[in-house]
Amino acid sequence: MALHINDDFMSIEVDGTVIRVAVRLGLLWRVTGWPRLLNRNEAITALTLAERLLSRHGADAPCLAASREELHGA
Repeated sequence: MALHINDDFMSIEVDGTVIRVAVRLGLLWRVTGWPRLLNRNEAITALTLAERLLSRHGADAPCLAASREELHGA
């Protein structure tokens, strides 16, 4: 896994393949596959969540459920 973050763009890679990107739009971020704009910290959480869902963790793992709930409730 590789998480790349700079001022205007973020991406997450798994085995050399980019699985999600986030692009800054003013104060908010658009994350591929996410239904709404997020703040910077939420975008990082969404990218990490995407990686975890594609890795060895099951979709019902407590840490993933908490992250999803945090992003949906924000």
